[in-house]
Amino acid sequence: MVAAATSCPTGHPAYSQTLPREARSAAVARRLVRTALAVWGLDSLTEDATLVITELVANAVDHSRLPSIRVTVSRPTPNGIRLGVVDRSRTVPTLRTDPEADQLRGRGLILINRLTNSWGTELYRWGKQVWAELNEEDA
Repeated sequence: MVAAATSCPTGHPAYSQTLPREARSAAVARRLVRTALAVWGLDSLTEDATLVITELVANAVDHSRLPSIRVTVSRPTPNGIRLGVVDRSRTVPTLRTDPEADQLRGRGLILINRLTNSWGTELYRWGKQVWAELNEEDA
């Protein structure tokens, strides 16, 4: 399946892409993030942003119901980005309070919480978007 990324023609700059709900989609999502950040000159956010989008995609792959997800990368402020993954599940992710627990999985939101300025969930009638915002330090 070849999916094309689209940009928003009006409003805040944004890119989005619909991807299969499978683990290999994280690589495509990282590429979309790297492309958007390069276009916007926000390369300093690349390392953290690619880790965050990987975790957001992994959560959607694990917890969504339908065969596709939608990845969004937007620029709400000149020095900030918003990453999002939209899926058809209304289950809201929760931040674990036991980071030292002996579990192999389930620590992604702890990482997102540490790397981002803010994150959250927007519920829709048919699903949700889990988003995270990162800001470049003012020079």
